[in-house]
Amino acid sequence: MKKLINSSENVVCEAIAGMATAHPHLLRAHLDPNYLWRIDAPKPGRVALVSGGGSGHEPMHGGFVGPGMLSAACPGEIFTSPTPDQIFEATRAVSSEAGALHIVKNYAGDVMNFEMAGDLARMAGIRTLNVVIDDDVAVKDSLYTQGRRGMGTTIFAEKICGAGAARGYDLKRLADLCRRVNSNGRSAGLALTSCVTPAKGTPTFDLGPEDVEMGIGIHGEPGRRRVPFAPADELVEMLALSIIEDPPYSRRLREWDERLDTWTDVEITNAVFAAGDRVIAMVNGMGGTPIIELYIVYRQFAMLCERKGLSIARCLVGTYITSLEMQGVSITLLRADDEMLELWDAPVCTPALRWGM
Repeated sequence: MKKLINSSENVVCEAIAGMATAHPHLLRAHLDPNYLWRIDAPKPGRVALVSGGGSGHEPMHGGFVGPGMLSAACPGEIFTSPTPDQIFEATRAVSSEAGALHIVKNYAGDVMNFEMAGDLARMAGIRTLNVVIDDDVAVKDSLYTQGRRGMGTTIFAEKICGAGAARGYDLKRLADLCRRVNSNGRSAGLALTSCVTPAKGTPTFDLGPEDVEMGIGIHGEPGRRRVPFAPADELVEMLALSIIEDPPYSRRLREWDERLDTWTDVEITNAVFAAGDRVIAMVNGMGGTPIIELYIVYRQFAMLCERKGLSIARCLVGTYITSLEMQGVSITLLRADDEMLELWDAPVCTPALRWGM
């Protein structure tokens, strides 16, 4: 596999340096430890939003740093969680007296390292809360997670909570909003090909020319099941119905309780999609999918939503969360209330998402 890199060891630091060079009016890069942060951070009186995860998913998360979204993003090595010191240093760089909200995808390393970083931040006098995103309907548990994995709802949470932070929401209100977004969002993805990490140089899993992997994870993990290749409409229907018809479920997540000054288990219940719901929809390319194919997917997905009585109030079609050069697609639905839609429409100016400015 040919890749436009100099060495596998320098991929991440050279990429974030390039991103900061390309967008100097929005963000700057810090190396050793690696993180990207807004040029206007910290903002006095405003809660900072910090997220991160393994690299190889661009534009997530660095592409969403800027006004109306994230204050900082912590890129780990390819498909590897950022370290606690990365997260802590980024949090310290962008936090005001209002504190920081960590938006964390439900992967074991991410959850553990963000918890440790939160502890370090509180020891340094920085108020922090962590909210875990676990919207992937394809799996309950995997090698990477305890429970459902974090996928596309992460972007919805970063956008909606970023707008809330810009409006002056305090830390508790933002964390409650983030939990509500997570509880109402669901995602699933499929792969037509595997991806190749720079260090390994070979596909992360084997997939035959006539096979489709349903329910893949963003790290290239194999999915829920393997099905024969079929026309787009048939594959989209399988993927979309797994989201729309996913039943309500409850799960327990660890959250920091400021009153008890400790980590506690919190039970969260997801609601099921129902006719009459307004939704925000995203059709996302996994890195190697042409945009023309994504619109074919969206066409069928929108028809399925209409058939189920769901009203698509807002949509995104494009490449927002990738798994390097994987050919495939993921779909995300968020049941949105008036507050979420208003915050979604608020101005945003980041390298990968921009409107209203």
